[in-house]
Amino acid sequence: MTDALAFSEDLARSWLASGPDAPSALVYREFLAPAEGRGEPFFPPTFAGEEGGSGYNIDPLSDGSRVALVDSHGAQANRIEPLFKDQPLAALVPKVTVTAGDKTVDLLDAGHRAADAVVRFSSLAGSLSDAFRAWRDRADARPLAKIAPTSLVFGAWDSRDTQAKLPRILSAVVRAYDVEVLTRSAQYIPALDYVAAGAVDEPQDKKERDRLAEWGLNPVPSTGTHGGVIARGDIVRTVSVNLAALRRLRAGSGDAEEGESLRLYLLGLALAAGTVPLDGWYRQGCQLVRDTTPREEPNAVWQAVHPDGTRRTLDLAPTTVLAFATAAAGRFGVGESVHAEFSGAKAREKMGEDKKAKKGRA
Repeated sequence: MTDALAFSEDLARSWLASGPDAPSALVYREFLAPAEGRGEPFFPPTFAGEEGGSGYNIDPLSDGSRVALVDSHGAQANRIEPLFKDQPLAALVPKVTVTAGDKTVDLLDAGHRAADAVVRFSSLAGSLSDAFRAWRDRADARPLAKIAPTSLVFGAWDSRDTQAKLPRILSAVVRAYDVEVLTRSAQYIPALDYVAAGAVDEPQDKKERDRLAEWGLNPVPSTGTHGGVIARGDIVRTVSVNLAALRRLRAGSGDAEEGESLRLYLLGLALAAGTVPLDGWYRQGCQLVRDTTPREEPNAVWQAVHPDGTRRTLDLAPTTVLAFATAAAGRFGVGESVHAEFSGAKAREKMGEDKKAKKGRA
Protein backbone atom coordinates (compact mmCIF):
# COMPACT_ATOMS: atom_id res chain seq x y z
CA MET A 1 0.00 0.00 0.00
CA THR A 2 2.58 2.53 -1.15
CA ASP A 3 -0.09 5.20 -1.75
CA ALA A 4 -1.87 4.58 1.56
CA LEU A 5 -2.14 7.35 4.12
CA ALA A 6 -0.10 6.42 7.19
CA PHE A 7 -2.02 6.49 10.45
CA SER A 8 -0.96 8.96 13.12
CA GLU A 9 -2.46 10.81 16.06
CA ASP A 10 -2.61 14.02 14.01
CA LEU A 11 -4.59 12.17 11.36
CA ALA A 12 -6.95 10.82 14.02
CA ARG A 13 -7.52 14.33 15.37
CA SER A 14 -8.33 15.57 11.88
CA TRP A 15 -10.96 12.84 11.51
CA LEU A 16 -12.69 14.04 14.66
CA ALA A 17 -12.65 17.73 13.73
CA SER A 18 -15.91 19.07 12.34
CA GLY A 19 -15.91 20.44 8.84
CA PRO A 20 -16.65 19.58 5.21
CA ASP A 21 -13.31 17.80 4.79
CA ALA A 22 -13.86 15.39 7.68
CA PRO A 23 -14.59 11.79 6.61
CA SER A 24 -17.94 10.25 7.49
CA ALA A 25 -16.59 6.79 8.25
CA LEU A 26 -13.66 4.43 8.08
CA VAL A 27 -14.52 1.28 6.15
CA TYR A 28 -12.77 -2.08 5.80
CA ARG A 29 -13.81 -4.70 3.25
CA GLU A 30 -12.36 -8.19 3.18
CA PHE A 31 -13.27 -10.88 0.68
CA LEU A 32 -13.50 -14.34 2.23
CA ALA A 33 -13.72 -17.94 1.11
CA PRO A 34 -14.30 -21.25 2.90
CA ALA A 35 -11.10 -22.73 4.30
CA GLU A 36 -11.81 -25.77 2.11
CA GLY A 37 -11.67 -23.57 -1.00
CA ARG A 38 -13.69 -21.07 -2.99
CA GLY A 39 -16.97 -22.58 -4.15
CA GLU A 40 -17.10 -25.13 -1.33
CA PRO A 41 -20.19 -25.35 0.91
CA PHE A 42 -20.29 -23.55 4.25
CA PHE A 43 -22.94 -23.12 6.91
CA PRO A 44 -24.57 -19.78 7.72
CA PRO A 45 -26.41 -19.49 11.05
CA THR A 46 -29.99 -20.73 11.37
CA PHE A 47 -32.67 -18.62 13.03
CA ALA A 48 -35.82 -19.73 14.81
CA GLY A 49 -38.96 -19.47 12.69
CA GLU A 50 -42.35 -18.16 13.76
CA GLU A 51 -43.83 -21.66 13.95
CA GLY A 52 -40.94 -23.41 15.62
CA GLY A 53 -38.93 -24.11 12.49
CA SER A 54 -35.56 -22.65 11.67
CA GLY A 55 -33.74 -21.56 8.58
CA TYR A 56 -31.04 -19.41 7.07
CA ASN A 57 -31.50 -15.67 6.67
CA ILE A 58 -31.45 -15.46 2.87
CA ASP A 59 -32.99 -12.56 0.96
CA PRO A 60 -33.94 -12.68 -2.73
CA LEU A 61 -32.90 -9.71 -4.87
CA SER A 62 -34.73 -8.29 -7.88
CA ASP A 63 -32.16 -9.80 -10.28
CA GLY A 64 -32.97 -13.29 -9.02
CA SER A 65 -29.83 -13.73 -6.93
CA ARG A 66 -29.88 -14.32 -3.19
CA VAL A 67 -27.89 -12.85 -0.32
CA ALA A 68 -27.17 -14.89 2.82
CA LEU A 69 -26.40 -13.40 6.20
CA VAL A 70 -23.29 -15.22 7.43
CA ASP A 71 -22.64 -13.24 10.61
CA SER A 72 -24.89 -10.41 11.79
CA HIS A 73 -23.85 -7.08 13.27
CA GLY A 74 -24.79 -8.38 16.71
CA ALA A 75 -22.89 -11.63 16.25
CA GLN A 76 -19.77 -9.82 15.07
CA ALA A 77 -19.94 -7.47 18.06
CA ASN A 78 -20.29 -10.44 20.39
CA ARG A 79 -17.18 -12.02 18.84
CA ILE A 80 -15.06 -8.88 18.98
CA GLU A 81 -16.02 -7.30 22.32
CA PRO A 82 -14.76 -10.18 24.53
CA LEU A 83 -11.29 -9.65 23.04
CA PHE A 84 -11.02 -6.81 25.57
CA LYS A 85 -10.85 -9.42 28.35
CA ASP A 86 -7.32 -10.38 27.31
CA GLN A 87 -4.13 -8.39 26.93
CA PRO A 88 -3.17 -6.18 25.25
CA LEU A 89 -6.72 -4.83 24.83
CA ALA A 90 -7.64 -5.48 28.48
CA ALA A 91 -5.40 -2.61 29.58
CA LEU A 92 -7.61 -0.18 27.63
CA VAL A 93 -10.88 -0.73 29.54
CA PRO A 94 -12.05 -1.18 33.13
CA LYS A 95 -12.85 -4.72 34.25
CA VAL A 96 -16.48 -4.91 35.37
CA THR A 97 -17.81 -8.16 36.79
CA VAL A 98 -21.07 -9.16 38.47
CA THR A 99 -21.52 -12.12 40.80
CA ALA A 100 -24.83 -13.97 41.13
CA GLY A 101 -24.63 -16.88 43.52
CA ASP A 102 -21.58 -18.93 42.60
CA LYS A 103 -21.31 -17.51 39.06
CA THR A 104 -19.39 -14.40 38.01
CA VAL A 105 -20.15 -12.68 34.70
CA ASP A 106 -17.85 -10.26 32.90
CA LEU A 107 -19.74 -7.29 31.47
CA LEU A 108 -17.92 -7.91 28.18
CA ASP A 109 -19.87 -11.18 27.90
CA ALA A 110 -23.29 -9.64 28.62
CA GLY A 111 -25.45 -9.62 25.49
CA HIS A 112 -27.04 -6.22 26.14
CA ARG A 113 -23.83 -4.72 27.53
CA ALA A 114 -24.41 -1.89 30.02
CA ALA A 115 -28.19 -2.32 29.55
CA ASP A 116 -28.14 -6.03 30.40
CA ALA A 117 -30.26 -7.35 33.27
CA VAL A 118 -27.15 -8.73 34.96
CA VAL A 119 -26.02 -5.15 35.71
CA ARG A 120 -29.43 -3.42 35.84
CA PHE A 121 -30.28 -5.54 38.88
CA SER A 122 -26.88 -5.23 40.51
CA SER A 123 -25.19 -2.76 42.82
CA LEU A 124 -24.09 -0.91 39.65
CA ALA A 125 -27.67 -0.14 38.62
CA GLY A 126 -27.75 3.42 39.95
CA SER A 127 -24.44 4.46 38.41
CA LEU A 128 -25.33 3.00 35.01
CA SER A 129 -28.81 4.54 35.03
CA ASP A 130 -27.28 7.96 35.72
CA ALA A 131 -24.72 7.38 32.97
CA PHE A 132 -27.41 6.48 30.43
CA ARG A 133 -29.39 9.60 31.39
CA ALA A 134 -26.30 11.76 30.94
CA TRP A 135 -25.98 10.43 27.39
CA ARG A 136 -29.71 10.67 26.65
CA ASP A 137 -30.22 14.19 27.98
CA ARG A 138 -26.89 15.90 27.29
CA ALA A 139 -24.97 13.66 24.85
CA ASP A 140 -22.48 13.35 27.72
CA ALA A 141 -20.74 10.02 27.13
CA ARG A 142 -18.06 10.45 29.78
CA PRO A 143 -19.83 8.59 32.65
CA LEU A 144 -20.47 5.56 30.43
CA ALA A 145 -16.94 5.68 29.06
CA LYS A 146 -15.63 5.39 32.61
CA ILE A 147 -17.76 2.33 33.43
CA ALA A 148 -18.57 0.56 30.16
CA PRO A 149 -16.69 2.13 27.23
CA THR A 150 -17.28 -0.84 24.94
CA SER A 151 -21.03 -0.23 25.24
CA LEU A 152 -20.36 3.06 23.46
CA VAL A 153 -18.16 1.34 20.88
CA PHE A 154 -20.52 -1.55 20.07
CA GLY A 155 -23.84 0.12 20.89
CA ALA A 156 -26.56 -0.54 23.44
CA TRP A 157 -30.22 0.23 24.07
CA ASP A 158 -31.41 0.72 27.63
CA SER A 159 -34.90 -0.36 26.59
CA ARG A 160 -36.09 -1.36 30.06
CA ASP A 161 -35.12 1.79 31.93
CA THR A 162 -34.02 5.11 30.42
CA GLN A 163 -34.72 4.23 26.76
CA ALA A 164 -31.31 5.69 25.89
CA LYS A 165 -29.93 4.38 22.59
CA LEU A 166 -26.21 4.24 21.92
CA PRO A 167 -25.45 3.92 18.19
CA ARG A 168 -22.69 1.55 17.20
CA ILE A 169 -19.40 3.34 16.57
CA LEU A 170 -17.87 0.08 15.34
CA SER A 171 -20.03 -2.27 13.31
CA ALA A 172 -19.22 -5.36 11.29
CA VAL A 173 -21.18 -7.87 9.24
CA VAL A 174 -20.49 -10.83 6.92
CA ARG A 175 -22.69 -11.54 3.89
CA ALA A 176 -22.49 -14.01 1.02
CA TYR A 177 -23.78 -13.10 -2.43
CA ASP A 178 -25.47 -15.16 -5.14
CA VAL A 179 -25.87 -18.23 -2.96
CA GLU A 180 -27.21 -21.69 -3.74
CA VAL A 181 -28.92 -23.49 -0.88
CA LEU A 182 -28.06 -27.14 -0.21
CA THR A 183 -29.77 -29.83 1.83
CA ARG A 184 -28.40 -32.93 3.48
CA SER A 185 -29.74 -36.24 4.74
CA ALA A 186 -28.44 -38.73 7.26
CA GLN A 187 -29.39 -42.03 8.86
CA TYR A 188 -28.60 -42.95 12.44
CA ILE A 189 -28.18 -46.70 12.98
CA PRO A 190 -27.79 -47.87 16.59
CA ALA A 191 -24.72 -49.92 17.43
CA LEU A 192 -27.02 -52.75 18.54
CA ASP A 193 -30.49 -53.97 17.59
CA TYR A 194 -31.84 -53.46 21.09
CA VAL A 195 -35.23 -55.04 20.32
CA ALA A 196 -33.68 -58.22 18.89
CA ALA A 197 -31.33 -58.38 21.85
CA GLY A 198 -34.30 -58.26 24.20
CA ALA A 199 -33.06 -55.07 25.83
CA VAL A 200 -36.24 -53.15 25.02
CA ASP A 201 -39.74 -54.07 23.93
CA GLU A 202 -40.83 -53.81 20.30
CA PRO A 203 -42.34 -50.31 19.85
CA GLN A 204 -46.04 -50.51 19.01
CA ASP A 205 -46.56 -47.04 17.55
CA LYS A 206 -44.76 -43.87 16.45
CA LYS A 207 -44.82 -42.40 19.94
CA GLU A 208 -42.94 -45.41 21.32
CA ARG A 209 -40.49 -45.39 18.39
CA ASP A 210 -39.81 -41.69 18.93
CA ARG A 211 -39.20 -42.24 22.61
CA LEU A 212 -36.64 -44.96 21.88
CA ALA A 213 -35.05 -42.70 19.29
CA GLU A 214 -34.64 -39.92 21.87
CA TRP A 215 -32.35 -42.26 23.81
CA GLY A 216 -30.48 -43.53 20.75
CA LEU A 217 -32.15 -46.95 20.89
CA ASN A 218 -33.93 -46.83 17.54
CA PRO A 219 -32.86 -45.96 13.94
CA VAL A 220 -33.51 -42.32 13.05
CA PRO A 221 -33.63 -40.96 9.49
CA SER A 222 -32.97 -37.27 8.87
CA THR A 223 -33.78 -35.95 5.42
CA GLY A 224 -33.83 -32.58 3.73
CA THR A 225 -32.20 -30.67 6.58
CA HIS A 226 -29.88 -27.68 6.29
CA GLY A 227 -26.90 -28.56 4.13
CA GLY A 228 -25.19 -25.19 3.95
CA VAL A 229 -24.82 -22.90 0.97
CA ILE A 230 -22.42 -22.34 -1.91
CA ALA A 231 -21.53 -18.74 -2.76
CA ARG A 232 -21.33 -18.17 -6.51
CA GLY A 233 -20.52 -14.55 -5.77
CA ASP A 234 -18.35 -13.00 -3.08
CA ILE A 235 -18.34 -13.51 0.67
CA VAL A 236 -17.60 -10.12 2.20
CA ARG A 237 -16.82 -8.98 5.72
CA THR A 238 -17.42 -5.26 6.13
CA VAL A 239 -16.25 -3.27 9.15
CA SER A 240 -17.05 0.41 9.62
CA VAL A 241 -16.20 3.07 12.19
CA ASN A 242 -18.89 5.75 12.33
CA LEU A 243 -16.90 8.98 12.68
CA ALA A 244 -20.02 11.12 12.29
CA ALA A 245 -21.57 9.51 15.39
CA LEU A 246 -18.28 9.73 17.27
CA ARG A 247 -17.98 13.47 16.63
CA ARG A 248 -21.35 14.04 18.33
CA LEU A 249 -20.19 12.68 21.68
CA ARG A 250 -19.57 15.18 24.47
CA ALA A 251 -17.85 14.98 27.84
CA GLY A 252 -18.91 16.68 31.05
CA SER A 253 -19.85 20.34 30.73
CA GLY A 254 -18.70 20.52 27.13
CA ASP A 255 -15.04 21.36 27.66
CA ALA A 256 -13.37 21.07 24.24
CA GLU A 257 -10.19 19.41 25.47
CA GLU A 258 -12.08 16.91 27.63
CA GLY A 259 -14.41 16.10 24.75
CA GLU A 260 -11.54 15.52 22.35
CA SER A 261 -9.85 13.26 24.89
CA LEU A 262 -13.04 11.18 25.17
CA ARG A 263 -13.48 10.90 21.41
CA LEU A 264 -9.85 9.95 20.83
CA TYR A 265 -10.18 7.27 23.53
CA LEU A 266 -13.27 5.74 21.93
CA LEU A 267 -11.73 5.98 18.46
CA GLY A 268 -8.70 4.12 19.79
CA LEU A 269 -10.92 1.36 21.20
CA ALA A 270 -12.86 1.07 17.94
CA LEU A 271 -9.74 0.90 15.79
CA ALA A 272 -7.96 -1.50 18.14
CA ALA A 273 -10.96 -3.83 18.03
CA GLY A 274 -11.55 -3.39 14.31
CA THR A 275 -7.97 -4.20 13.30
CA VAL A 276 -7.60 -7.36 15.40
CA PRO A 277 -7.37 -10.35 13.02
CA LEU A 278 -10.11 -12.93 13.66
CA ASP A 279 -9.44 -16.66 13.33
CA GLY A 280 -12.30 -17.09 10.87
CA TRP A 281 -14.15 -19.83 12.75
CA TYR A 282 -17.77 -18.74 12.95
CA ARG A 283 -19.47 -22.04 13.74
CA GLN A 284 -19.29 -25.73 12.86
CA GLY A 285 -18.99 -25.97 9.09
CA CYS A 286 -18.20 -22.28 8.65
CA GLN A 287 -14.51 -21.41 8.73
CA LEU A 288 -13.76 -18.50 6.43
CA VAL A 289 -10.35 -17.20 5.44
CA ARG A 290 -9.16 -14.42 3.16
CA ASP A 291 -9.94 -15.02 -0.52
CA THR A 292 -6.70 -14.42 -2.41
CA THR A 293 -8.32 -14.58 -5.85
CA PRO A 294 -6.90 -11.68 -7.93
CA ARG A 295 -9.42 -8.84 -8.32
CA GLU A 296 -9.47 -5.17 -9.25
CA GLU A 297 -11.20 -4.07 -6.06
CA PRO A 298 -8.89 -3.61 -3.04
CA ASN A 299 -9.04 -6.51 -0.60
CA ALA A 300 -8.58 -6.24 3.15
CA VAL A 301 -7.82 -2.53 3.21
CA TRP A 302 -9.15 0.37 5.28
CA GLN A 303 -10.45 3.48 3.58
CA ALA A 304 -11.57 6.87 4.84
CA VAL A 305 -14.91 7.62 3.17
CA HIS A 306 -15.91 11.26 2.78
CA PRO A 307 -19.43 12.72 2.38
CA ASP A 308 -18.83 13.31 -1.35
CA GLY A 309 -17.93 9.64 -1.84
CA THR A 310 -14.18 10.20 -2.03
CA ARG A 311 -12.20 7.26 -0.64
CA ARG A 312 -8.65 7.40 0.65
CA THR A 313 -6.77 4.19 1.40
CA LEU A 314 -5.28 3.98 4.89
CA ASP A 315 -2.42 2.08 6.46
CA LEU A 316 -3.83 0.99 9.83
CA ALA A 317 -1.12 -1.32 11.12
CA PRO A 318 -2.40 -3.05 14.29
CA THR A 319 0.77 -2.21 16.24
CA THR A 320 0.50 1.48 15.37
CA VAL A 321 -3.20 1.50 16.21
CA LEU A 322 -2.59 -0.19 19.56
CA ALA A 323 0.08 2.36 20.47
CA PHE A 324 -2.36 5.17 19.64
CA ALA A 325 -5.17 3.52 21.63
CA THR A 326 -2.88 3.02 24.63
CA ALA A 327 -1.79 6.66 24.60
CA ALA A 328 -5.38 7.88 24.21
CA ALA A 329 -6.52 5.66 27.09
CA GLY A 330 -3.74 7.06 29.26
CA ARG A 331 -4.79 10.65 28.60
CA PHE A 332 -8.51 10.01 29.13
CA GLY A 333 -7.97 7.82 32.16
CA VAL A 334 -9.33 4.28 32.11
CA GLY A 335 -12.15 3.87 34.62
CA GLU A 336 -11.64 1.88 37.79
CA SER A 337 -12.40 -1.81 37.72
CA VAL A 338 -15.62 -2.68 39.55
CA HIS A 339 -17.07 -5.84 41.05
CA ALA A 340 -20.83 -5.77 41.64
CA GLU A 341 -23.33 -8.13 43.21
CA PHE A 342 -26.52 -9.20 41.45
CA SER A 343 -29.65 -8.63 43.50
CA GLY A 344 -32.52 -11.05 43.02
CA ALA A 345 -34.57 -8.85 45.35
CA LYS A 346 -34.18 -5.90 42.96
CA ALA A 347 -35.28 -8.04 40.03
CA ARG A 348 -38.34 -9.34 41.89
CA GLU A 349 -39.23 -5.83 43.07
CA LYS A 350 -39.01 -4.40 39.56
CA MET A 351 -41.08 -7.23 38.08
CA GLY A 352 -43.67 -6.70 40.82
CA GLU A 353 -43.90 -2.99 40.03
CA ASP A 354 -44.29 -3.75 36.34
CA LYS A 355 -47.03 -6.28 37.04
CA LYS A 356 -48.96 -3.75 39.14
CA ALA A 357 -48.59 -1.07 36.46
CA LYS A 358 -49.91 -3.38 33.76
CA LYS A 359 -52.80 -4.44 35.98
CA GLY A 360 -53.67 -0.79 36.59
CA ARG A 361 -53.77 -0.10 32.84
CA ALA A 362 -55.99 -3.09 32.14
